[in-house]
Amino acid sequence: MTQTSYSRAVSTARDYYNSDDADRFYLHVWGGEDIHIGLYESDEEPIFDASRRTVAHMADLLGELAPRQRVLDLGAGYGGAARYLAGTFGCSVVALNLSEVENARNRENNRAQQLDHLIDVVDGSFEEVPFEDGYFDVVWSQDAFLHSGDRAQVIREAARVLKPGGIFIFTDPMQTDDCPEGVLQPILDRIHLETLGSPDFYREQCAQAGLLEIGFEDHTPQLARHYGRVLRETKRLQPELEEIISRDYIERMKRGLQHWVDGGRSGYLCWGIFRFRKA
Repeated sequence: MTQTSYSRAVSTARDYYNSDDADRFYLHVWGGEDIHIGLYESDEEPIFDASRRTVAHMADLLGELAPRQRVLDLGAGYGGAARYLAGTFGCSVVALNLSEVENARNRENNRAQQLDHLIDVVDGSFEEVPFEDGYFDVVWSQDAFLHSGDRAQVIREAARVLKPGGIFIFTDPMQTDDCPEGVLQPILDRIHLETLGSPDFYREQCAQAGLLEIGFEDHTPQLARHYGRVLRETKRLQPELEEIISRDYIERMKRGLQHWVDGGRSGYLCWGIFRFRKA
């Protein structure tokens, strides 16, 4: 897929995650394995541990995957979830992701953990998935859909590539269904978006795509908790980070993280785990 195929929102996200500053920040602060919201048991728990708990819990919700089954991770980042699923169940995983920099690190980690025979890392956009209809048993995503300018298209693509009876499981930072206009503008400006999804939006789009809701686990308090934890870690590591990351990036990141914390505490953001089944 060429760069000209990417929507504006996806291209913006791709450029950001390909930057040296972003790659070094997520590697050193978030651990370089999982880049998503964690399920914390305490406010000071390591980010890596809480993030890995999210992956493990989502995998538990899927039940026992068989080695013959195929999983698609949309917006796979560094591929931590793909390695967990492949290593735990022996299933094959396609890690579709827009950042070539993250994808290169993903492939390197797959080889280091001897999982590259089970994981195929694909450069591409979740708005145009390069696979045939009904190819996957599971479509998985963590905190990636917010970067799309056409989330309805992402849902259609997820449904298209799922087999009948297949499971669609995902998380995404969302605005509440009753969120007043404008209150989340600082967050939207920070990530160069016009809107966030909402629970009702995803339910409606999934229903239109032939996906039946299994359930939604609401873990909204974890959103502010997570971004607060990342903010504190960024401040703690700042002297070391400034040796490899620009000070301007770090300061902008701190402001952005605070916006997420404030938004989470305002009552107008929500987060949790959605599951749907293809009819």
